[in-house]
Amino acid sequence: MVKHVGLAFVVLAVLSGVPVTATSAPAPAASAPSQPAPAYDIVLRGGTIYDGSGKPGVKGDVAIRGERIVYVGPRAPGKAKTVIDATGMAIAPGFINMLSWGIESLIADGRGLSELKQGVTLQVFGEGESMGPLTPAMKADMVRRQSDLRYSVEWTSLGEYLDWLAKRGVSQNIASYVGAATVRTNVLGEGDVDPDAAQLARMRALVAAEMRQGALGVGSSLIYAPASYAETPELVALVEEAARCDGGYISHMRSEGDRLLEAIDELISIARATGARAEIYHFKQAGRDNWHKIDAAIARVEAARREGLKITANMYPYDIAGTGLDAAMPTWVQSGGLEAWIEQLRKPEIRARVIAEMKAPGVGWENMYRAAGGAGGMIAVGFKNEKLKPLSGKTIAQIAAMRGTSPEDTIIDLVIEDGSRVGTLYRLMDEKNVARATSLPWMSFGSDAGAQAPEGAFLKSRPHPRAYGTFARVLGKYSRDEGRLSLAEAVRRMSALPAANLALRERGSLKPGYYADVVVFDPKTIADRATVENPWALATGVRDVFVNGTAALRDGEPTQVRPGQVVRGQGWTGWPGGGACKPAK
Repeated sequence: MVKHVGLAFVVLAVLSGVPVTATSAPAPAASAPSQPAPAYDIVLRGGTIYDGSGKPGVKGDVAIRGERIVYVGPRAPGKAKTVIDATGMAIAPGFINMLSWGIESLIADGRGLSELKQGVTLQVFGEGESMGPLTPAMKADMVRRQSDLRYSVEWTSLGEYLDWLAKRGVSQNIASYVGAATVRTNVLGEGDVDPDAAQLARMRALVAAEMRQGALGVGSSLIYAPASYAETPELVALVEEAARCDGGYISHMRSEGDRLLEAIDELISIARATGARAEIYHFKQAGRDNWHKIDAAIARVEAARREGLKITANMYPYDIAGTGLDAAMPTWVQSGGLEAWIEQLRKPEIRARVIAEMKAPGVGWENMYRAAGGAGGMIAVGFKNEKLKPLSGKTIAQIAAMRGTSPEDTIIDLVIEDGSRVGTLYRLMDEKNVARATSLPWMSFGSDAGAQAPEGAFLKSRPHPRAYGTFARVLGKYSRDEGRLSLAEAVRRMSALPAANLALRERGSLKPGYYADVVVFDPKTIADRATVENPWALATGVRDVFVNGTAALRDGEPTQVRPGQVVRGQGWTGWPGGGACKPAK
């Protein structure tokens, strides 16, 4: 018994670092006591923690080990390999961009600097079009229609694209909806046709396959051809496949202006018919004649939510929109795709008919030309043709005056000469409505832009300032400066809210066990700087960004590592148990 007590004492003493002398053998040479391994890789110390819940911030520490958060509280016990002083800073979950067009820009530059500098850690793609599933003809079109950014198409499915992009290296996480227009084009082409039963079954199967590869759901963009050719039952069929895998439906609705309320009704009806979560892309009231509809639009969403439907929205916090000149022309002329559209515009009789319809309220299509108040409210910003690039930044009215042609003829000529839809800004929204929308509790945010950098090929076209400013603008202008929402609430609506809407696993909050997507920023200085005149100005105030536990931005500068991963939807077959997809009925 004494021997065991003595042995226990020796073990305890050794573990405690106390020297032990043995009487039966010579003492070993003295050595330094062993030190316990650090408990954490990184501790963010002494900042104000906004955990994503919307509760007021509290001072404390956030500790990271590997890819995960392991401690959130007043003082992390134990040691860390790296301690980062966050005194005076806010510590928050990384921000989720609900509408990113980084699908090409991240191929060219995986840093995504314009949004990394705002604290974005997840880019969500898929507004109507997605990078798969593709046919050989779609791949050829994709290469032929490229502009400033050039790349080879080395994938077929959306899931393959996401894996390919992550393997190339991206600073932020990536995820995507499967585009309803992409699925439609895969089976039907780009014409104004309806699917028969067999074709619709093929379209459903494509959605089901992408859901099992990790797509988040189905996305639509219903003011643009060929997406606009889809009728509601077609959309319901595709969303049913997503809903079987706990996926959602997200939509640039059929109208954001003259038929705004009817478009909201359609989205709600799709959610009701399928049981899917549904979200409105870039919630707005486009065109002065429609600004008054904000009350009715909000009321429709909130009535559906009271009914128990999971209806949400996202927005970019600007009163100017960005799209192409295709939004200024009827969709019937765009049937068959870009090349067919341009060929149609060359025909005098077609041109005359298009011009007549441009001048009138859109019937069955969204006339952004009229909604912007005409050519003076439209700014050309993105050309493919090098000879036209000097026109970037000028209004369509200015270009028309320079050329001595009517605004309508000028718009048509630019599309033909450029061989593209021509990137264009449209002055559409009321700033009072924009500010009000930021305060809605079911509103998250999306840049509706590529993740880029103010250098190289990105300087060849002028982005919308939202590419560089969306998230910083919410935190600075609308939260801190105007008090439209508290800082804690702004963080919630950039992190935990969109994570829940996307049904993400273990992301969007500062909780032990969650992935360590974390942003450290100065709430006193965070601000957007990009403007229409200087759209490449990087935001200020974000100091550090960690993605999956690795620093992608430190002291305001991007690091050399690319820790971004593919974030999968619930239907992914790689989840334990094989994913959430239910058998088809």
